[in-house]
Amino acid sequence: MRELVTVQVGGFANFIGSHFWNFQDELLGLAGDPDSDPVFKNQNQYVNMDTLYRSGETHQGVQTYTPRLLSIDYQGSLGSMSSSGALYNESSSAPSNVSTWTGNFSTYASEPLKKNLFLQSLYEEEQENLRLSNGISSGKNDNPTEIQDQDIVECLENHVQYWTDFSKVHYHPQSLYELNGLWMNSTEFDNYGIGRDIFSGGLRGEEISERLRFFVEECDHIQGFQFIVDDSGGFSPIAADFLESIADEYTNTPVLLYTVRAPGSHMNPTSRKQKISRSLHDALSFSRLSSFCKLIVPVGLPLLSTSKASKFLCIKDEKPYHSSALYAAALHSISVPFRMEPLGPAADSYNFSGAVDVNGVVQMLAGQARQNMVTILDAAMPAPPITGKQVEHSLLGNLHPLTPEIAEDLEDMQAVESMNVHGALGSGGHYASISEVTDSVNAVYENALSRPKFCHLSVSPCPLPIPLPFPKIFGSLVGQHGELFSSPVPGSSSRGSLDVHSIPMATRLRSSTAVLPFLENRLANLRRLGIQQGAPGTELFTSWGFGKDELEDMEETLSKMVTTLDDRAQLSSDSD
Repeated sequence: MRELVTVQVGGFANFIGSHFWNFQDELLGLAGDPDSDPVFKNQNQYVNMDTLYRSGETHQGVQTYTPRLLSIDYQGSLGSMSSSGALYNESSSAPSNVSTWTGNFSTYASEPLKKNLFLQSLYEEEQENLRLSNGISSGKNDNPTEIQDQDIVECLENHVQYWTDFSKVHYHPQSLYELNGLWMNSTEFDNYGIGRDIFSGGLRGEEISERLRFFVEECDHIQGFQFIVDDSGGFSPIAADFLESIADEYTNTPVLLYTVRAPGSHMNPTSRKQKISRSLHDALSFSRLSSFCKLIVPVGLPLLSTSKASKFLCIKDEKPYHSSALYAAALHSISVPFRMEPLGPAADSYNFSGAVDVNGVVQMLAGQARQNMVTILDAAMPAPPITGKQVEHSLLGNLHPLTPEIAEDLEDMQAVESMNVHGALGSGGHYASISEVTDSVNAVYENALSRPKFCHLSVSPCPLPIPLPFPKIFGSLVGQHGELFSSPVPGSSSRGSLDVHSIPMATRLRSSTAVLPFLENRLANLRRLGIQQGAPGTELFTSWGFGKDELEDMEETLSKMVTTLDDRAQLSSDSD
């Protein structure tokens, strides 16, 4: 088995992670449900969930199955959830009756946060299952206060504050790490300088590394790290320091890094000083993070609601609960090939194709002649049904970027792509076979003006399941199984898990010159605001702890990235 360890750093990264793990939990539940669609019941034939999950046992001998995950966030970011989770019920072993102070003292205690309707329903369901396992009749049907799904959906739609508010997953006690001692909110924790030295301060770095070591050392053959970081503020330097320690300790283990941002983090700065700070943060953040990974994928559009990616969606940008759902669906889709079982001689190639591990994707996208490690993420949610050769109605024509600041509709004959399609529907509403999906993609490329130098395609029949706590972000043209209608479904303009049960997905990682504007903007800002003589950001860089030599090294790193991709620079070099 080739295990994958997931790391989530920062608020928005954990919002995305909460949805991501809900998808996995839903898949596990559907696989064991005798009444579910066969496409979910048979998924174990070609997908190995042990790639993402670990088996364990509580002190009471109860078997557990929890994500192989390390989550890092503020102290107090877990809402009503304990940092040790609820599964193991671990508590402090220190005696409570020891007293070493005889003087007066005062106790200040805040009331624990109450569980919302969704979390209450999960607790009641677990208690019900426990009673049934002990042979006790529940009398649930006689309970007049039973929580209704509609009430849960409306509660989440209007009152999500923490990423744990909609999490349906049990976590291992080693998974949830809170950064103690940060007495500030997300508004204050908004620049690179404020997060420096936090990882190495006190024992934090060693504590975090030890937790990661717990998950890595029990792996038989780890294939890589799936690292998600909210890089819009002070969590970026924390993640960079952590990545540096990972690079030192796990030298040959590839890191696939997603740098994510909520729409709210792109708000226009209100002053020139804030604008300079934001621009310098972006340049520093990208430069340092990219130094410690094999492949970096920037994710997060300034206005997701009005983007092409939201063509069939109704997303409210001000709600991280909404935007993180789309990004989580895309990351789930990208990770499907990582847990596919490789085709063997007895395998049914009709059901799935294109298994690849993290290192395979890294070599495919970053190991080509350009050595481009910065990759664009495209998604189609939901993916359209398999049709003919018309580009605008095809899977390819509906893949739209989730990476900001890129050049669209750019022809790049040297582009390299890794595309994933799962749960695609045929023209008659049935799940399309591998050959149907492959033929459709090839037909579109044959009739397109340009095609990439290389495209790897992974296909599986299992669609994305929509769990109950998923937000109401689907438009009125989306059907119960992700079908796309020509006229709106009567009723609400937004539809959620009670209306849409699963959807087909298509995603693509793309190594292309289209990412040049993203890189050039950061290089130009670093030079103009921080390095050139009289640059307005010099004092800010100094206050953040950066010297001139460090900035010049970052400039050289970004400049090499641009030169590697920029055909104009290469032509100029050749002519010299």
